[in-house]
Amino acid sequence: MKKTKKKEGLSRLFEVAGQKKGLLILAGLLSAGSAVCMLVPYWAVYEILKELLMHSGNLYLTNGTSIIYWGWIAFGGLIGGLILLYASLMSSHVAAFRILYGLRIRLSEHIGKLPLGYLNNTSTGAIKKTMEQNIEKIEGFIAHTIPDLINVIATVIVMLIIFFSLDVWLTIVCLAVVALSIFLQFSNFMGKKAREFTKDYYDAQEKMSASAVQYVRGMPVIKIFGQSVRQFRQFNAEIQAYKTFALKCCDTYQNGMIAFTVLLNSMVTFILPMGVLLMQATPQSLSLAAVWLFFIIMGPGMASPVYKLTFLGGNTREIDEGVARIDRILEKKPVPEPEYPAVPKAYDVEFRHVSFSYENTEQRTRTEALRDVCFKARQGEITALVGPSGSGKSTVANLIPRFWDVERGEILIGGINIKQIPAEQLMNTVSFVFQDTFLFYDTLYENIAVGSSEATRERVIAAAKAAQCHDFIERLPKGYETKIGDAGVFLSGGEAQRVCLARAILKNAPILVLDEATAFADPENEYKMQKALQSLIKGKTVIVIAHRLSSVISAQQILVMKEGQIIQRGRHDELSVTEGTYKNMWDAYTSAFHWTLNKN
Repeated sequence: MKKTKKKEGLSRLFEVAGQKKGLLILAGLLSAGSAVCMLVPYWAVYEILKELLMHSGNLYLTNGTSIIYWGWIAFGGLIGGLILLYASLMSSHVAAFRILYGLRIRLSEHIGKLPLGYLNNTSTGAIKKTMEQNIEKIEGFIAHTIPDLINVIATVIVMLIIFFSLDVWLTIVCLAVVALSIFLQFSNFMGKKAREFTKDYYDAQEKMSASAVQYVRGMPVIKIFGQSVRQFRQFNAEIQAYKTFALKCCDTYQNGMIAFTVLLNSMVTFILPMGVLLMQATPQSLSLAAVWLFFIIMGPGMASPVYKLTFLGGNTREIDEGVARIDRILEKKPVPEPEYPAVPKAYDVEFRHVSFSYENTEQRTRTEALRDVCFKARQGEITALVGPSGSGKSTVANLIPRFWDVERGEILIGGINIKQIPAEQLMNTVSFVFQDTFLFYDTLYENIAVGSSEATRERVIAAAKAAQCHDFIERLPKGYETKIGDAGVFLSGGEAQRVCLARAILKNAPILVLDEATAFADPENEYKMQKALQSLIKGKTVIVIAHRLSSVISAQQILVMKEGQIIQRGRHDELSVTEGTYKNMWDAYTSAFHWTLNKN
């Protein structure tokens, strides 16, 4: 079977735009009609000039009625052209916004299906820029460039028909000037160097955008250490790199742009000597004089469509690069869906000889995170993962909902490999409370309700009460309708974590993963949250990642991890008195209670 070649460049842009063919064809026809109408006033001027020249010896003989008639024709052409242009732009804008909406939805859904490894290897700033600026440039291409292109083509064709019908030699002069100016500009903006510049331009913008996100997020650290944007080396370096590139780009294009502009605006300079030569051959020809005057007036008018073509070339190169970056995201393979899906009937979680490494595709590095991990977390029991930082605890948790796929071994839920469970079903089966809390810029009600699309207000409030966050929400200015970040409303780490816990309670999934869910809670609220969790976990498979060992004393199974392996397993009573990593951690934890700050 012959492989279809992937479209690139302008053909790919038209393929994207072709999603709304009906509206775009209508916009094109209206734009072409507008171009023809806009040339009517020029022809009317020619007819008036011809009438005046024919009776230049005695203006009383001129046909005033004819002149008024052509004046009204010119006015009608102008009005008709403006109306058709407005209708064309309306059609193209409606098509553009519909295409943009579809592209953003498609990109968002696709990114949501990609493994987290893609997001780890790609900066947030680059994705943000692709979904905002690159797609917005496509809107400009569809809404303006396509109608302008058709308008230019129609204008040039009609003008050439008129020009050739009047005088071949003067037309050849105009064509030569236009062809030379177009060649200069397109070689300037569409050559190999221009493509390289455009890629560098987008790379520089993406890096600067990514550094800007880091700079804003790290503002507390920057302020506390008295840093400025110049001292924040990475961001400052990206800004400087962008400035250097922009200046180099201007210097490179400068001479070509000057030559193009001067040449195109000098149309009359070439028409005048040619007209003089023609008039010398037939000095008494009034009709030739009228044609010459018409070319002097209308010839420079060819500059406008040529300018549009020029900027089309530059903009198309930018948009082409933007579309290529959108395509690169869409080409990334999502987590594969099972060919023969299965739904588990039980909810034990089992790891069988699982090994996994994080891969950085840009730096071409692999970091081993898990090595031959085996355990079974039984339904209705709490399984705790403990160990030093970087031991692989969070990796174990992230592999259960298939944020990444394992390389060797398998993970099973109820005896079924998670790769055989449909993604939506798997997401409904596992509820996750992350160590790093994330709240949407929305009301607290919506932040909790995201846990279940079918939640009623009563269920949302009940979940908030169970997570011990109802009381502080009620004290806020608008209660559950308070929007995070508005009017200076921000939550503490413990409050934000309890809101995230309320989501998990509302979701009520049979498998619950808690990544240090009580890390930011004070002693009083930790007790309340532990109490809430006791009622939440009944009958569920619970996997807890803990640094505070007091929170896992009651766990039925404790797995001690180190360097990606399970080195101990058992209950607290056994592990706390057996020599090994857990006992060392427990002793260090209990001795910390006796630690004091000694000024000596």
